[in-house]
Amino acid sequence: MSVSAQRRGFSVNVFLPTGDPQGLKVVEKSNWTGRGLVIPKAIFGTSRQREELSRTGVYLLVGPGETSAMPIVYVGEGDPVRPRLEQHVSKKDFWTHAVVFTSKDSNLNKAHVQHLEARLVQLASAAKRCVLDNGNSPAPPSLSEVDVAMAEGFLDDVLLCLPILGYGLFETGSEAVAAAPLAEGEDLHLTAKGIEARGREVAAGFVVFRDSGAVGSSRVTASLQTHMSSVKDLRDELIRQKVLVPQEDAYVLSQDYVFSSPSTAAAVLLGRSANGRTEWKTCDGRTLKELQEAAAGL
Repeated sequence: MSVSAQRRGFSVNVFLPTGDPQGLKVVEKSNWTGRGLVIPKAIFGTSRQREELSRTGVYLLVGPGETSAMPIVYVGEGDPVRPRLEQHVSKKDFWTHAVVFTSKDSNLNKAHVQHLEARLVQLASAAKRCVLDNGNSPAPPSLSEVDVAMAEGFLDDVLLCLPILGYGLFETGSEAVAAAPLAEGEDLHLTAKGIEARGREVAAGFVVFRDSGAVGSSRVTASLQTHMSSVKDLRDELIRQKVLVPQEDAYVLSQDYVFSSPSTAAAVLLGRSANGRTEWKTCDGRTLKELQEAAAGL
């Protein structure tokens, strides 16, 4: 997605047909022919006759990780979508929500959604912010230049809608930084326990830059393992996905990576509990907390 596309203003309408904020959601974006559905698995039986599910579309199955701090995601496509979701109700246990995108004008065909499926798997694999349940990475179909442009345009709008719905899993750290005007963030540094790291606060969370250091496993504190197990699980998952790669007796980041907060980023890198607002500092010693307060006029 282009940076300019991210910076243009747009509106998203989320309609709750049942009046339940935790129930079915129908999603539409300004100047877009697409439509999204968020369907909790618990009410799939009463939602399965939705007209949108009779169309060609791409979908995500999302659920909490059982052994990971990251959510589990399966990306699929269907022509139409309904039979595929019906199969997944019995064959895939992990998911709690299905997120479906179809076209209101029925312009999406089988090849388009195969392209969308392949691209979403590719993006999720690069961002490494979830655990993919897909057994392999599907190859995109052969499409004409016009059809590729159409599918990529549809994908841009899907990627704009997903974070609003709570599924910001497809943006890499580099993209998060590129999307933020320089005035919104300043490079910050973390120097402790023999490691050095560099990062920046962005709208999506906190990006730690490639080649930043993290302490070795032997230096992870017992308190992190017992009282902050979600952070320890995230660290372990980043090691498993090779976002953190071994270097001598420590680790380094193999890519720019988006953490949910500066404190989570600092805790993962330092192997202990950490207040990111005071641990991350500018070159001249100002803390992130001071920067935030100055920006707020405090």
